[in-house]
Order: sequence, then structure tokens, then C-alpha cells
Amino acid sequence: MTNLMVYLKCDRNVEVGTEDVFLSDLGALRCADTVAAAKLKALKVHHFGKEDPDRCVISCLRLVELMEGVCPNISVQVVGEPDVLVERIQVEERRGPVQWFKCALVCLVSFFGTAFTIMAYHNDVGINDVFTEVYRMVMNREPQGLNVLELSYTVGLAAGIIIFFNHVGGRRITKDPTPIEVAMRNYEEDVDKALIATAGREGQEEESR
Repeated sequence: MTNLMVYLKCDRNVEVGTEDVFLSDLGALRCADTVAAAKLKALKVHHFGKEDPDRCVISCLRLVELMEGVCPNISVQVVGEPDVLVERIQVEERRGPVQWFKCALVCLVSFFGTAFTIMAYHNDVGINDVFTEVYRMVMNREPQGLNVLELSYTVGLAAGIIIFFNHVGGRRITKDPTPIEVAMRNYEEDVDKALIATAGREGQEEESR
């Protein structure tokens, strides 16, 4: 009897909100037999105990072994990641005062931290002296209070920040990802690779048995 071909594409990082982890939580599965596909997707591959850490690394070899135990007449082709980092998270549906306090604290730190950084940079490069010298060269007289050059620079600085971060309030200017999103994705990939490598070195990775 010809083996049934099953294609398995796993993600590198998966978050689950329950103690039981099923194969369908780890990625996508494709099989011509709908009955076998449904049975494999419902396969439980891991269980988080109360005392277990909230992270685990599951090897695709372990997944293939479990899949073959349920459906012996299949041939599994792995087309995704060779290892999956599974993290158990607890999502709180209600936003209490603690969450609002954390959000306000992050907003305040971001606002005043950014303002301090900009002022420290301007003070370091002597932006006031530069504006004064440019104003003398163009207008041939001493500046008196706030002038057009400083006002234009202020407006341009705000517009440049908005265009660079590609956000106006909660809306995007373009469909491209923002620089922060790109940096966060790269950071997440580096963290995932480090955790998977650490689990493999320490023998904590769930492999074929």
C-alpha cells in the first residue's frame, strides 16, 4: 500500500493559551485525505504541567514520530522550521488598573526619554549657535527671539519623525512595516534562535524517542 504524503509546515515561535498543545497550533498541515488530516491536526503533542516552565522546544522529528504513531501509512515531508519554540501565555481579558498604569508609565518614559535625547543631541552639536550663525548670514542682523528658521526646523523635525516611523496616531501612512517593527522582528528571530540553540545544548529539546 502506497504511503499517504503529508506536508508539515511549522512556525518557529508559537504562543498558546492552554496547557495542551495540538499539532494544529504549531503550523499548517496539508494532506489529500481529509480524515487523516483532521486526525493529525487534533493530535496532542505536548502538555504544560503546573510546575513546568512556560517554554519548550519541540523537534519536528518528535512530531513526525507522533504522527506516524497515529497514522502508520503516511510519509511526512517537513517544509517548515525544524524546531518549534512553544510558549504558554496567560491572556487577561479584563484591563485592570495595573495594565493602565503600565501603559501610562511606558508612554511617559517614551515621551520624556525621547524629549531628553533630542535636547541632549541639540546641546551636544550646539544647534543654537548654528541657527544664530545661519540667521546672521542670511538676514545680516542678530536674531530677535523665535525666528522662521527655528520654527521651520521644529515643524520639519516633527514631520520627519512621523514619516520615518510611518504612523499618524493609529494609522499607517504606507503599507510598509515601520523601522520599529522590522527591528522587533529581527530581535524576536535572534531570541528564538538563541532559545532553541540553548535548549538543544542543554538537552531540553523534545526529540524522537
